[in-house]
Amino acid sequence: MCSVPRSLWLGCANLVESMCALSCLQSMPSVRCLQNTSVMEDQNEDESPKKSTLWQISNGTSSVIVSRKRPSEGNYQKEKDLCIKYFDQWSESDQVEFVEHLISRMCHYQHGHINSYLKPMLQRDFITALPEQGLDHIAENILSYLDARSLCAAELVCKEWQRVISEGMLWKKLIERMVRTDPLWKGLSERRGWDQYLFKNRPTDGPPNSFYRSLYPKIIQDIETIESNWRCGRHNLQRIQCRSENSKGVYCLQYDDEKIISGLRDNSIKIWDKTSLECLKVLTGHTGSVLCLQYDERVIVTGSSDSTVRVWDVNTGEVLNTLIHHNEAVLHLRFSNGLMVTCSKDRSIAVWDMASATDITLRRVLVGHRAAVNVVDFDDKYIVSASGDRTIKVWSTSTCEFVRTLNGHKRGIACLQYRDRLVVSGSSDNTIRLWDIECGACLRVLEGHEELVRCIRFDNKRIVSGAYDGKIKVWDLQAALDPRAPASTLCLRTLVEHSGRVFRLQFDEFQIISSSHDDTILIWDFLNVPPSAQNETRSPSRTYTYISR
Repeated sequence: MCSVPRSLWLGCANLVESMCALSCLQSMPSVRCLQNTSVMEDQNEDESPKKSTLWQISNGTSSVIVSRKRPSEGNYQKEKDLCIKYFDQWSESDQVEFVEHLISRMCHYQHGHINSYLKPMLQRDFITALPEQGLDHIAENILSYLDARSLCAAELVCKEWQRVISEGMLWKKLIERMVRTDPLWKGLSERRGWDQYLFKNRPTDGPPNSFYRSLYPKIIQDIETIESNWRCGRHNLQRIQCRSENSKGVYCLQYDDEKIISGLRDNSIKIWDKTSLECLKVLTGHTGSVLCLQYDERVIVTGSSDSTVRVWDVNTGEVLNTLIHHNEAVLHLRFSNGLMVTCSKDRSIAVWDMASATDITLRRVLVGHRAAVNVVDFDDKYIVSASGDRTIKVWSTSTCEFVRTLNGHKRGIACLQYRDRLVVSGSSDNTIRLWDIECGACLRVLEGHEELVRCIRFDNKRIVSGAYDGKIKVWDLQAALDPRAPASTLCLRTLVEHSGRVFRLQFDEFQIISSSHDDTILIWDFLNVPPSAQNETRSPSRTYTYISR
């Protein structure tokens, strides 16, 4: 048994008293090899050369080089076993310190060899290791952040990974995450019916992971088809003939999954079943054309050429309130979160506090436009208005103070939408302009309509505009915001079905609903396109037409 203290293993100058330690050290790969050479001893020519190795042991201040013949294989094994025996007797910290000293004495080649040896040892299959410790839920949570491509790759790693993905229902969780964050996925889940399998604890007889695994590519195919239909103009068309009794024309509309509410030139408000296209209810009370409207789950608010704003119960159709303030026609209105803004042909903008349907009080009147104020929009930061005086004005929502004017249109402005920093406006100069509301810069001018641009809406992907030329145009919003994109690539499709001026439109990921001077409401469906229309590149004929009674 060697009784030399451990400090000797870290380098000792007194080799005479530590030959036992030296025997162990010289068998370790960490002792630095200074030179391997054949040393010729004094011998006759017929004597064979004998190999000798030079070893260096240092205590940090001095070093001793000794020459020793390579031990026989049997001695090496004994010395290695003895060294390991002492190594095993030390604490973990002492072992680390010893190895650090050995590594510091090695050459570059040895470092590379050790690195190659350690690399696979340092890798940890934590996804497999976690379930072994009863932590399946952590492994599932880690993999649940993967996208579809990465999840496919993870399934191929090994059977254990595949098991974690399957038992953790990770394809279901991926679909649920997409439905929560993307309105296209949410709408598709409702329309295709697979939302019934989401956001519930999996019952024992519910669909397995393989169901969601096979569902995912079908959803992707659906989405790609919808995008292609938008770009190619393929759609299924449904038509509502409003059959106004006196003057014809549908000035405004709004819809949801169950109904369409429209404001007509004949002074009435008509509510339509969106599935059967039948007229469910007619609201009367205005003495002039209904020019604008908005509704939520409680009320419908309408503005009319009779200068009044009326509030109706959305369920019963009862008139709850009538606001008399403007001197001329109420051209547009918006309400949200207890605030309502109306604008009028009398050149003013009225800001209202809307505590309830029956408790609406005037907060402030904004004056500054020199012609009729045709449209307003707002959020928590700004109120934005556009006028026949060719300008867009920006006001503070909280203080109602004027902020800035956006100039650029050459004729009066008929429509706009505002969201985040972006304002998109349409004008009687036949153009559409995109603006940065914070700096007032015009980002792009879209040209293509042949007459006044009467209505415009946009989302994250596209702009849809309607004009007095009877056409609806679909524009690529992201391309329009890219100054490098050629103007010729911006208009994706022109839809021609209305026979009169397009007054109002609204759209979502799956459809456009528009109204016109021709007394019709058209539903352009880009999801449920008949197979016969799949190869068409223009607007198909009226596949479905319903004439209301």
